Amino acid sequence: MTYFDQVSEASAFLKTKLGPLTPEIGIVLGSGLGAVADAIANPTIVPCAEIPHFPPSTVEGHSGRIVAGRIGGVPVVVMQGRVHFYEGYSPQQVTFPMRVLGALGLRAVVLTNAAGGIAEGYRIGQLVALADHINLMGFNPLVGPNEPRFAVRPNAGLRFFDMTEAYSKRLRSLAQQAATAEGFRLEEGVYLAVSGPSFETPAEIRAFRTLGATLVGMSTVPETIVARHMGIEVLGISCVTNLASGLGAKQLSHEEVFAAGRQVEHQLLRLFNRLFPKMAALLEPEP
Repeated sequence: MTYFDQVSEASAFLKTKLGPLTPEIGIVLGSGLGAVADAIANPTIVPCAEIPHFPPSTVEGHSGRIVAGRIGGVPVVVMQGRVHFYEGYSPQQVTFPMRVLGALGLRAVVLTNAAGGIAEGYRIGQLVALADHINLMGFNPLVGPNEPRFAVRPNAGLRFFDMTEAYSKRLRSLAQQAATAEGFRLEEGVYLAVSGPSFETPAEIRAFRTLGATLVGMSTVPETIVARHMGIEVLGISCVTNLASGLGAKQLSHEEVFAAGRQVEHQLLRLFNRLFPKMAALLEPEP
């Protein structure tokens, strides 16, 4: 069975579980941000272990389930937890869930993550919209034969495609407006992705800052690349869960990251409740 066939089988299985619900927006939740999924009323919950070919998460704080329903009245599908390259998965396995969600017909996906803050002035618990990324993970998930059938929009599925606007400007603008209405400022940043699982050294953080990065993490970039290959718009939001190595007094730990995420998850939910109706209106197909 080919990779495309595996994605198709997993997507078909998930569609049977979702019934008449047709999600418009997908959400991937990072460490400690599970309250978004927990707040969905009358949810349909599908453990990832039940989905054919779906890789299980082995990281604490990543529940490993799909939750579908409505946020702000908009039909959504949420991946509560993700898998990472550092768990020993291949690039194709890491992005398999994004392929499956995309095959449901999503028009946009919101990728959240826990990130180390590199920029001066960032504070723990701050939300930052991604304007761009730097891929230092050592791989691109599209290496290998191109599969144009993954495209869910016209002019997508190309081997060589433009990444000038990896993160949608218009979705960032809507998110900033929603944040202002909620009483906080949503700054923009540049996310640098490394493979992990060890945290970065102070020298690496100084180098990343020189490259123009303001955030560092171990996820999101492979999903962004695959989503854009499929023709899906991406909104990226980082939660600054720790100050990067050399910038704070404490040693870094996964427990610190998880705790900081739990502090901000309700703010993220309020943002989504305000943002998603406007996103859905913007994403409606032209007649």
